[in-house]
Amino acid sequence: MLKRLLTLAFCIGIMTTASANDREYWCNLAYKMAAPVLKNMAEGNLQKNMQLEVSPTWDGRDKKVAYMECFGRLMAGISPWLALPDDDTPEGKQRKQLREWALKAYKNAVDPESPDYLGWGSGGQTLVDAAYVVQSLYRAYDALWMPLDDTTKQRYFKELEGLHRYDPPYTNWILFVSMEECFRLFAGDKNYDQYRIHMAMNKAEEWYVGDGWYSDGQAFAFDYYNAYTIQPMYVECLEMIKARHPKDTWLCRNAGQRNGVANRLEDAVKRMQRYSMILERFISPEGTYPVFGRSIPYRMAVFQPLAQIAWRKQLPKELTEGQVRAALTAVMKRMFGEDPDKGSKSGKNFTKDGWLTIGFVGAHPNVGDWYTNNGSLYITSEVFMPLGLPASDSFWTAQPEDWTSKKAWEGKDFPKDHRAHDLPRKLHWE
Repeated sequence: MLKRLLTLAFCIGIMTTASANDREYWCNLAYKMAAPVLKNMAEGNLQKNMQLEVSPTWDGRDKKVAYMECFGRLMAGISPWLALPDDDTPEGKQRKQLREWALKAYKNAVDPESPDYLGWGSGGQTLVDAAYVVQSLYRAYDALWMPLDDTTKQRYFKELEGLHRYDPPYTNWILFVSMEECFRLFAGDKNYDQYRIHMAMNKAEEWYVGDGWYSDGQAFAFDYYNAYTIQPMYVECLEMIKARHPKDTWLCRNAGQRNGVANRLEDAVKRMQRYSMILERFISPEGTYPVFGRSIPYRMAVFQPLAQIAWRKQLPKELTEGQVRAALTAVMKRMFGEDPDKGSKSGKNFTKDGWLTIGFVGAHPNVGDWYTNNGSLYITSEVFMPLGLPASDSFWTAQPEDWTSKKAWEGKDFPKDHRAHDLPRKLHWE
């Protein structure tokens, strides 16, 4: 009996250590990625010191967009983590330092006198990356938006309104303009554009094709833009609308219709849960995933919906926290290496000065698209959202478990898959 108890205690100790090590690894990787960006931007030196890299097929657009891409995409992923309260742990010190830098960087981003004033008028690409900036502010509203002074907040409202100079194509870009206008609504700017919100929400709903997937405009695209943009931003726009219009009548004239905001949000979350189940099954026993579609160098942003519903404690019953954490950690280590400072087996994803490189597992610029620069790559930080759960949360303390493909290919029992049977859709446009 004593031997059994000692064995059990030993196993529990191993599991606890493994869980703690997972979080430590995530924190160290997130800090390594964020520190060069935020330290430089807090000091007004990002545009001076960031080593720009563009793809071989770069289309010649204003390179100034790279700095907004870098800052906004990075912050969208790590802002939930920075919203945790301070503590005296090594992680807490990392987090506090990043938050202090971030608050200064947010101010510099809209200060015309700052060397790191972002290129709000640098072309249509600004529509995309301003959305990630405000997405980060929404995800950590109390920690990152509320402390900003009134002048800075008004400057954000002014810059966001100025983006009306650009019209989005009827693709996933409509979610970017909606994110910007929904944030203005959520943050109390009375001059938000209601039409841009309505148009985007109705188009996104039209483009749902079933089984957890949306098309990207009229045509379906087999890529990861459901993960990069469509699903997370559709859900968060609906959340912001619902927060300010809780009676469920804003997206339709008659309360209770199927396309009311509460019903849409419920459906959109269920779709993201189903899509996240598919993403989890994409992860191989070795911690790899299928490489296809546009924007391959976005790396682990592929798993943004899975990370988001884990952070929101909305994982479907088919996915346990232990298996999701173990699967995502396995992919991180396969891509960035057991020790991020030493790089992966196939090459380093960072330059010697700490900037992300265009590539996948290592630097290979040929996988970049005509719009890819190294600022674009910081969208990979979207996978870090579960760091917004404290170390004591069950996501971090749960026993690590094999994920679906690992179970299947190692001859273990695993759950069968199934098509999602969605609620009937009946939209009303009157």
